Amino acid sequence: MIKHIVMWNVRGNSAEEKQEALEQIRQCFEGLRGRIPGLLHLEVGIDTSRISYACDIVLYTEFSSVDALEAYGVHPEHERVKTVLIGLRTERHQVDYQPSATASGERPRVASEAVPG
Repeated sequence: MIKHIVMWNVRGNSAEEKQEALEQIRQCFEGLRGRIPGLLHLEVGIDTSRISYACDIVLYTEFSSVDALEAYGVHPEHERVKTVLIGLRTERHQVDYQPSATASGERPRVASEAVPG
């Protein structure tokens, strides 16, 4: 099994605009349930802390294998969701890890990306 966690900050000139963007992202990802081979678990959480250093939304997923995660990355349904995110996100942070790897002291694979403008 491999866990795939992604966090984003989203655009919005007002609290209402930001909330609409968050809800759109949540609905897009929740719509992937049952459509992606090897996707075992999918959970979307919207931040409630509102602290300055928190991300706005998180996606927590579990895949049956690294191959399943890689296939998800190019799956047409996921590509559709990524297209929606392009106009909504400002930052993206990601961690992929295998639970047994962290127990042995290996470092998880981490990716972070700031989106311009």
